[in-house]
Amino acid sequence: QMQLVESGGGLVQPGGSLRHSCAASGFTFSSYAMSWYQQAPGKERELVATVTAAGTTTYYADSAKDRFTISRDNAKNTVYLQMNSLKPEDTAVYYCKLRKRGMDYWGTGTLVTVSS
Repeated sequence: QMQLVESGGGLVQPGGSLRHSCAASGFTFSSYAMSWYQQAPGKERELVATVTAAGTTTYYADSAKDRFTISRDNAKNTVYLQMNSLKPEDTAVYYCKLRKRGMDYWGTGTLVTVSS
């Protein structure tokens, strides 16, 4: 059974940093690209960043460029999202996502609140 379990959310002050982790199981993690999404209160879920299966290529939404870094450790079946210079508008639930054979699989999400 496939599972995606995020961790690393919490309350952080503006300008602070957090690192999310998403531990995967139940599939061949190293064969698939992985993504992080955010869903702010009252808004639709939006793509933040994607990393290819080998971890060699990344994509970022404009809002995440130069502040967030997606990475993965295929030996640990884990994908990460390092978030720096956080802003109040980054307040959201963050989800990792796998797309496999045309189906999307989501983690349970972790809440990040950026507030002083």
